[in-house]
Amino acid sequence: MSRLLRLLPLCVLLAACSTATPPKPATQKSATAVATAPTADTRFADLSARWLDGSMRASPISATQIGDHRFDAELDDLSAEGRKRDLDFSRGMLAELDQLDRTRLSRENQVDYSILHNQLRSDIWASETLQGWAWDPQIYSQLAGGALYNLMARDFAPMPDRLRSATARMEKLPVLFAQMRANLDPARVPKIHADTVSKQNKGVLSLVDGLIVPHAGELPEADRKRLENAIAGLRKAVDENQTWIDRQLVPNAKGDFRIGAALYDAKLAFALNSPLGRQDIRQRAEAALASTRTEMYAIARKVLAGKPKAPPLPEHPSEAQQQKAIQAALELAYADRPARDEVVSTAETALAKATAFVRAKNFVSLPDAPVKIIPMPEFQRGVALAYCDSPGPLDKGLDTFYAVSPIPGDWTRKQVDSFLREYNTRSIEELTIHEAMPGHYLQLWHSNKYPSVLRAVLSSGSFVEGWAVYGEKLMVDEGYLDSDPLYHLVHLKWDLRAIANAILDQAIHVDGMTREQAMQLMTVKTFQQEREAAGKWVRAQLTSAQLPTYFVGWQEHLDLRREAEKRWADKFDLKRYHDTVLSFGSPPVRYARELMFDEAID
Repeated sequence: MSRLLRLLPLCVLLAACSTATPPKPATQKSATAVATAPTADTRFADLSARWLDGSMRASPISATQIGDHRFDAELDDLSAEGRKRDLDFSRGMLAELDQLDRTRLSRENQVDYSILHNQLRSDIWASETLQGWAWDPQIYSQLAGGALYNLMARDFAPMPDRLRSATARMEKLPVLFAQMRANLDPARVPKIHADTVSKQNKGVLSLVDGLIVPHAGELPEADRKRLENAIAGLRKAVDENQTWIDRQLVPNAKGDFRIGAALYDAKLAFALNSPLGRQDIRQRAEAALASTRTEMYAIARKVLAGKPKAPPLPEHPSEAQQQKAIQAALELAYADRPARDEVVSTAETALAKATAFVRAKNFVSLPDAPVKIIPMPEFQRGVALAYCDSPGPLDKGLDTFYAVSPIPGDWTRKQVDSFLREYNTRSIEELTIHEAMPGHYLQLWHSNKYPSVLRAVLSSGSFVEGWAVYGEKLMVDEGYLDSDPLYHLVHLKWDLRAIANAILDQAIHVDGMTREQAMQLMTVKTFQQEREAAGKWVRAQLTSAQLPTYFVGWQEHLDLRREAEKRWADKFDLKRYHDTVLSFGSPPVRYARELMFDEAID
């Protein structure tokens, strides 16, 4: 396809796809209803297209990632004027959306209406109430890195075109840094945020040196000279920003990283878009913690039976006996771990193995697009060990990246040993299942096939993360690694991580959980190694309402499958079920259930 066709305005694309699935009438409709339903869907298609177009214009960096390349030379405007413009846009869109009668829309558009309504309210709340632009410097560092990474990581256009866009963005990045310094109030910035951004700030230069400089010779002389000047200007701007961060922001960062109950509950409701609230999540997580440890003890009794120096293994253990037995069994798994420089290659082997297993089992349709394991870019390190970076819904046939963070060079031997005990060979299998096969890589490939770009852009974090955790359990249930009990044990330990995530997030931000208490939950109750737990403590301070998405989505996916097994009875087929639930894109699981079972859209 030519570049001109690929850059068709998003509104043209949406007009064709927003109502791709026709209404499915539950009852005979009157002639008036038949006449008005298309009008409502057409109005919604127009509104959603205008929202998407306006959102891409307001956030060119996200637009590039999504695959709308009309604004590849531009940056987001976080000045006071830019924020006001974006806020006014969201308010206007919400007012228009409220004028539509949702009940007159097709079922698919009723879902998209609800998702868009939630997003608009969330955007307005985030700008007016949460005000992350005033206290979270990560917003700016992530934008700076994403501005270049999203251009250079994938071959969506000829290299010279992407280099010219990168040049234009590098010329504008000093303005973004100036907006960062103008907007942030150091008294409101938590110290952990300031310290983290101090480490991340220069990461954007590693992108320049690694992804841009090696290709400078592919430009004509005039363009190359402009590129070189832009790089020189960016280096100077990054250094100036680093000086400000280290001399002004870090010493004066006095904010509380805990956002408190009111902000947390509102943010959680927007993030999850689920019937489950904070108290429901805590109750389910606490129950899951106890039952998972019981299951782990049962496996420990089997793998330790007859082993010399095995701890006591009574049928009804005390809490201390349970703890000791599970820990002893996990030590058997920890003994099998990669060398310090073999983490990425171990993940590559695991990916090939998991893909072959899923293909042989045939319980879900496999992607036909490539996936590539890469070292995590420096500007994105410090929050999570790994992530899956799929191409945007408008970029077709491009690589999915399974990014793994290298072990930091300044870690001591003891820290490295702690890390590799946590990410032993079986854990890397589990990580690869989560991030790639049949987790994020597979699910997002299915999601990007769904015709509504709106739903793809507004994908549900709990659906996406929940599917990946569900995929981990699926592989165990299907007998991956020859039903190895130590792999099953490691899998359950990963379940405990998802459970702990949900507890930690609210306990830290609402209940005032201390680092000591958090480390106790992670290293004792859920058997995490010190390095993993320490990193999670940092992540929990830097983020809020994201960590529960794993547990909540996982529970919702389990509930949905149980309901399908009950309703379909002897007609239940695993591949049919998986392909069906993945066919809806990535909406909140509540809507996938309603679409699957033809229930009223809530």
